[in-house]
This record gives sequence, structure tokens and C-alpha cells, in this order.
Amino acid sequence: MKHHALKFPVFVFLLATVAIAQDLASFEKRVTIKKLNNGLTVVICERPEAPVFSFFTHVDAGSAQDPTAKTGLAHMFEHMAFKGTQTVGTKNYAAEKVALEKVEQTYATYIYERDKRIDRDDAKVKQFQAAWQAAVKEAEQYVIPNQYPLILESNGAEGLNAFTNYDETAYHYSFPENRLELWAYMESERFIHPVMREFYKERNVVIEERRMRTDSNPIGRLLEQFTTAAFQANQYHRPTIGWMGDLNTFSATDADHFFHEYYIPSNMVVAVVGDVKASEAIPIVEKYFGRIPSHEKPDERTTDEPPQNSERRVVLHEASQPVYIEGYHRPDYLSKDDAVYDAIADLMSSGRTSRLYRSLVRDKKIASDSAGFTGLPGVKYPHLFAFYAFPMPGHKLDEVADAIHAEIERLKNEDVSDEELKMVKTRAKANLLRGLDSNDGLASSLATYESLYDDWRELFRSVDRIDTVTKEDIRRVAKQTFVPANRTVGVIENTPPPASTASKGGAQ
Repeated sequence: MKHHALKFPVFVFLLATVAIAQDLASFEKRVTIKKLNNGLTVVICERPEAPVFSFFTHVDAGSAQDPTAKTGLAHMFEHMAFKGTQTVGTKNYAAEKVALEKVEQTYATYIYERDKRIDRDDAKVKQFQAAWQAAVKEAEQYVIPNQYPLILESNGAEGLNAFTNYDETAYHYSFPENRLELWAYMESERFIHPVMREFYKERNVVIEERRMRTDSNPIGRLLEQFTTAAFQANQYHRPTIGWMGDLNTFSATDADHFFHEYYIPSNMVVAVVGDVKASEAIPIVEKYFGRIPSHEKPDERTTDEPPQNSERRVVLHEASQPVYIEGYHRPDYLSKDDAVYDAIADLMSSGRTSRLYRSLVRDKKIASDSAGFTGLPGVKYPHLFAFYAFPMPGHKLDEVADAIHAEIERLKNEDVSDEELKMVKTRAKANLLRGLDSNDGLASSLATYESLYDDWRELFRSVDRIDTVTKEDIRRVAKQTFVPANRTVGVIENTPPPASTASKGGAQ
């Protein structure tokens, strides 16, 4: 039995390697790429196992592209993309268009007076605010609420959703295979004729979302302040959801400008995976998505983050569980060492055999959870490799910090074992195979890799790159990255609320 146990990881490793080689070859037969005349890239993967398909529209613009003083716009437009078009979601678009123009005119007048630094007239502010709110109410009479998602769901759409992060915005759901043309029409229409209806109502939803997830959430506040401390110059300095002052100021006109600048075909990849034939799907996609107007790509140069030369610290005093997090600057996803960082993340954090779990959770019992990960807060630009721990009651933040640093020093000064490195590489292959299981997961990966690398095959090559990582690579990268001068630390120190507040809370 012992003999077989020793051989098992090697067997799994070889099996995964063969499976991935076969999968890439079989995927190449089933994947068709088409770049439309307007610059939009379409990826079709034929997978006829069930009569459904999933799609993923990837827009190469996220909150890193938010204009100065208008943070949160990328996320705000994502919300707007579900509000319908000039034909969906309206009782009378001609009248609604006039009403929405009036909303913007009255809002601009109100904001101009509200934000005057000298000679502001508070009576006028109230008067202009009332005029704007009346215009909003007038425009609402033309809205058919939620018509866009309801049409999709009534035709069998499942998992209707979207997300915005620092690097990208994406839209996705699954549909019965006989609804391909309806999907192509509905999905392309929202990027040809979007309407900023119910904008300020939806903006209030986002403001409430910010209050809940960040302003009223200690860990949300910590992550925001930690990230803004780590990035002084790069666009990762701003939160995806936006600063409250910007959320209370930007307009539907601003969102429309953002849309027209970034939602252009050359910035978009659409992947369709499932029971579709490329020969039938591509003409349909061309017919509808080919209508999206194109213009030159915006200038997406960003400010380079200057090298950090001293440790930075963020300390929050909260009546909540203590948390420790630290991050180290690393290069972007195109770095030749990207796979080395992935290997380190797996080694430190993957499951109960990972170094941080074994040391801090299992052996020392000083943390309820601890891990290290890369890609904070995005990957497109130079970002952070971070480590975190939640101390157990009775254990201090310094204890978990010291234990994390001990594991980091091991990485720098001792070679990882053959067995550990082999399992990192085996897990990378197994994770890829798992990710190929579902239509929606595969559509997401194909679109994202096509967008990031201009070649969906990089999804498979990323595993090949991890396969070439050596023990020397891990020590070298750990030594150059995990140094105190390159470190930003964020902590929540548990501070009980004042006695009077605590007693009031008990009385309620």
C-alpha cells in the first residue's frame, strides 16, 4: 500500500498533463474566433452536450478607467445596462427622451449652484433641487420597470448577472439554444441604444450598497483604506464603487460619456459556449453585434506607481473581530514571473496542507484562517501579493504577523520540497480541468484570456508556465518581493464600544 501511495501524485500529475494536452487539441477543433469588421472579437465554442448555451461579454474597461472626480462610473454604467434601450423599457421613447434631457438640464443647474465655493445661495440650491426632482418624477411616467431582464427571464434566461472590477466589466447568463437570435439582439441593443433611465434612483441603490459594504462594514473600510495606502499614484488607488462625494455628484450625462468612450467593439470580446454551431452562430452575431459603432480606442495609459521605499500602515479601531493583512507590490500579469507568484499563492494557501493553514491554524492554533493570494485589487496593472490572518481569541495581531513572516522567510531561505512543488503543479492542472466543466465558467475564461492575451489558448499555456516554475524561482521572487520596505500593513484592532453606547444597544 505504501508503495502505491508514493506513486499516486505522480500518476495524477501525468494523467492531468495528458488530459490537458488532449483538451487543448480538442478545444482547438471546437473553438472558432471571428473578429468583426467593427473590431469586436467573437469566440464560439461548440459543446452540444445539452440544449443550452452560456455567453460572457467582456469589456476591457473597469473602475481603473473612471475619470477623476467621477469614481464609480464604470460600475454605475453596468447597472444602467439592465435598464433597457430605446425600444425596451419605455412606454413612449420620444417623450421620455425629452423628459430625460430636462432631468439633465435641471440637474446640471442644481449641481452648479450646490457646489459653488463662493456666493452659494442656499435658497436657490433648494429651488433647483426641487426642479430637478420634479423632472425626475416626470420622466418616471414613461418607464416600464425591469422590462429588459423580464423579457430575458420569461424566455428561459438563467443566472442573469454582471460585475465590475478594477480591470473589466462583464455581462453573462445562460439561455436555451433556440434563443440565440433573441440573445444576440438583446445583448447588442444594450450596447447600441442604452438609455440612462432611472439613473438617479439607481445611483441611490449604489450609494446604499457603498454604505452597507464599505462605510458600515469594518473589513470593507479596512480593505478600502489598505488599498488606497498601498497605491499612491496608480488608478488602483480609487474604490470600484466610487467615493461618496463622487456618487453624490456625477450625472447620467457622465455615464453616457463613459459608455461612448469605452464600450467600443475593439474593447469587447463576446464568448458563446454550448449547443451552438459556429457556422450558424457567427452570421447571427455579425448581424447584430456588427451594428455597434466603432471609433479609436481611448488612451488607457496610467500613472506608474513609484517604488515604495518604506512600510506603510493602516490601523482601524473597531468593535469587531481583529484582522491582519499585508501586501507587497508586484508586476502586472504579463510579468515573466506571473506563474511564480501563482505557485507561491498555491503553496501558501491551497487547502489544509498549505503552509499558512498548517502553521497558523493547525499547529500554533493562533488563527481561525490564514492565506496568501495574488491579484489585489486587479491584475492588469502592477498590483499586490497579500497575506491575511484572523487571530483566534486571546491571540494578538503581532503573533499572526510574526508567524506569517516566519513562513515568508522559509520561502526565501529554504527550497520547497519536491513533493510540494509537484502538488502545486498538479493542482494547477486539476483547477484548469474543473474550470472547463461548465459552459458559463468556460465562456468567462475564453473571453477573459482572449481579451488579456489576444489568444484564448493562454488559458492552457498558463498551466504550462506553472509547470516550468523551479525551486530557485520561488526563492528568487520571494527575496525580491517580500521585503519590509515594499510592505503595506492593514489591521483592525478590537476596541469595545463606549459603555454608554453598549448599554443603549442592550436596551434596544
